[in-house]
Amino acid sequence: MKTILTEPQLFESTHSLAKKLSDAHPDLNDVVFVGIQQGGVVVGNDIVLAIQQINRAQKVQYGQLDITFYRDDIRKEILTPDTMNIPFAIENKTVVLIDDVLFTGRTIKAALDVLLDYGRPAKVELCVLVDRKEHRQFPIQADYVGVTVETKKDDKVKLINKEVVLIAR
Repeated sequence: MKTILTEPQLFESTHSLAKKLSDAHPDLNDVVFVGIQQGGVVVGNDIVLAIQQINRAQKVQYGQLDITFYRDDIRKEILTPDTMNIPFAIENKTVVLIDDVLFTGRTIKAALDVLLDYGRPAKVELCVLVDRKEHRQFPIQADYVGVTVETKKDDKVKLINKEVVLIAR
């Protein structure tokens, strides 16, 4: 295992992403943030907390999205769904999807499918902590990236105990 982001670097990356998002969206009335279960929610919690600290006078709308039944690459096993919590309308809003690792793009494609069941956003943006851009299977790219890493296709990048690690195979 190789550490990509230590705990202090992870803190710095999430706060840097929060600053970029706050700068891009100074008025939070028409913006909602949605963490993708599971790792995206962990990262999203930290980013949204930092955004709320930067924009104390505004309310940050934040929800969690479960894509379990929308995935096209996990059909062999019975999966237990994660928490789905979108307590606000997304119609005509900018939705910022937050995930931990962008790899093939399949997770984001599934998240977009789920979002459309909730309404039609004005715009969808993507914020990821780690981008593994050389392995895309869908034409998806992040608007906000913490760090880009080069990996082999069969490597794993995981958020473990407040660190991001590369597990080489």
